[in-house]
Amino acid sequence: MERHLEKIESSESKDILLAIGGVALIVFGAGLIMAHPFVRKYLGQAGLGGLAAAAIPDIERYIKLKSM
Repeated sequence: MERHLEKIESSESKDILLAIGGVALIVFGAGLIMAHPFVRKYLGQAGLGGLAAAAIPDIERYIKLKSM
C-alpha cells in the first residue's frame, strides 16, 4: 500500500516539475526574443496596447468555450 502511494506522489511531483520547467523555458525563450533589437523596435512601433486589445476578444471566446 505504501509503495502505491509513493508512486502516485512521485508521478505528481514529476508532473509538477515538468510543468514548471516548461514555463521557465517559455519565459526564457520570450526573454531571448525580446532582447533582440529588431524585435524591440518592431514592437515599439506596433505598440503593445494594440496587441492586447486584439487578443481580448479571443481570450473571452476561449473562456466561454471552456465553461460550456
